[in-house]
Amino acid sequence: MDMIVLGLGMALVFEGLVFALAPWRLEQALELIRRIPLETRRAIGLGAVALGTAIVWVARSLGG
Repeated sequence: MDMIVLGLGMALVFEGLVFALAPWRLEQALELIRRIPLETRRAIGLGAVALGTAIVWVARSLGG
């Protein structure tokens, strides 16, 4: 449970930095994402989930 809370907190810090330091870049990124076809966005999302799961699994295996 501690790791989940830590991960959520870190995600919020990084996401908050984008909004605080470069909000115009966020608008540009959203426009770029709108141009990507829906199925491609879905594939990217599933890939990110798989990669994130693998990273968590490796980190837990190495860290005990």
